[in-house]
Amino acid sequence: MGLEFVAMTKSTSPSKGRLLESDNEIAGVVRRIRTVAVLGIKTEAQADQPAFYVPQYAQSVGLRIFPVPVYYPEATTILGQPVVRSVAKIGEHIDLVDVFRRPSDLMPHLPDLIEAKPDVVWLQLGIRHADFARALCDAGIDVIQDRCLMVELRQHRSS
Repeated sequence: MGLEFVAMTKSTSPSKGRLLESDNEIAGVVRRIRTVAVLGIKTEAQADQPAFYVPQYAQSVGLRIFPVPVYYPEATTILGQPVVRSVAKIGEHIDLVDVFRRPSDLMPHLPDLIEAKPDVVWLQLGIRHADFARALCDAGIDVIQDRCLMVELRQHRSS
């Protein structure tokens, strides 16, 4: 299905986003991003969780992180950055939104992500959702599914 979806999106309007799956496409994204909103980030109290240590690693290689936790209403800063409760409320262009949410929890975030209009929405390892990805692509946002940002950063970007 992934290849059919890519072919479908490439044959339509150039304003459509694409489902990025090839190593070359993903490497290109990893090399060009500078700002990353992390939807579903965990706090320092959960430092052993991927939703904390992946963005921590991204920050260590020079990416600017905007924490967007779903829980933790008491958190005001994560990774030394002010917490934002909505990607669209960040107030500046975001290159990539790194998503740490279960597939069943993705659709409620769709309006916020479409309003924010990042270049890419990255669904972390183990996260896929065809309808969610299609809606983002239809809104002109590229999508990467089921990949670990930290693994790709290590492979394609040096600190």
